[in-house]
Amino acid sequence: MREGIVVSYSQYVVARVQALRLYFVALPAVWRGMLWVALSGFVFTVMNAELRRLSMQLDPFQAQFLRYLMGALVMLPLLMRHGWAVYKPKNLKGQFWRGAVHSLALVLWFTALPRIGLAETTAIGFTGPIFVMLGAAWFLGERMRWERWVAALFGLSGVLVVVGPKLGATDGWFTLVMLGSAPLFAASFLITKTLTRTESAGSIVLWQSFIVALLSLPLGLIHWEAPTAWQWVAFAVTGVLGSTAHYCMARGFGIADISATQSLKFLDLIWAAGMGFLVFGDIPTQSTVIGASVILLATIWIANREHRRQY
Repeated sequence: MREGIVVSYSQYVVARVQALRLYFVALPAVWRGMLWVALSGFVFTVMNAELRRLSMQLDPFQAQFLRYLMGALVMLPLLMRHGWAVYKPKNLKGQFWRGAVHSLALVLWFTALPRIGLAETTAIGFTGPIFVMLGAAWFLGERMRWERWVAALFGLSGVLVVVGPKLGATDGWFTLVMLGSAPLFAASFLITKTLTRTESAGSIVLWQSFIVALLSLPLGLIHWEAPTAWQWVAFAVTGVLGSTAHYCMARGFGIADISATQSLKFLDLIWAAGMGFLVFGDIPTQSTVIGASVILLATIWIANREHRRQY
């Protein structure tokens, strides 16, 4: 009797998952791309919360190296299962440049990460969509409709509401360092969009993890400290989360215009505020709440505009 109930429930779950998959596939391409990017933002936020904790315990550059080393290692079972041909890069030069630019951005990001709250860290990173939209228009030839600019500017205004009060504080220098990583991350994302034309999402994730780990190793060795067993487990978790998030992002960029997906990145601030409170006890300030509300409204508005354009 009990076995029959378990089998029936399993069949129900499988049927619901298949139904959701069919519903997702039937959505307009731009919506599917935006949902992939929104999911990547949530996973990135969970990963960043754990990385912030680890970078407070170990040297930030060691944390950077171990996070991407684990990201490469978790891809090995997939490489063994699907074979080298699936992950062999067709544009090795592009893969290297993406990894190099991303590594430089991470050096700035990890330098500031232990000194800034999670919500503020995420909010500062939201200047990136402006650089991404500019680059998409200039280098990728994507058409920049006025709605995307309005959504990005309103989202940026919400970010400024969050970040503005922090610039005069004692950690203001680290705020500027974190801000400096934004255009570099934007360049990395633009290269990712270009790579999706010839590379699979899995190939992009694998080679980025490998290249960033390789380039991060020299800095990681300067103040190396042997991680504890639990820290190794935590880095393994960040590797899985990071590879998953980058995979979702690559899938989203491969389906929709990169400029259409950028307003969804502003949702990350809401995830970050909640995660910062749950993990670190960070209580969002009034400016964070107001800024997050502006960002959310901008995100809902552009999602609705993009949907209406499909019909």
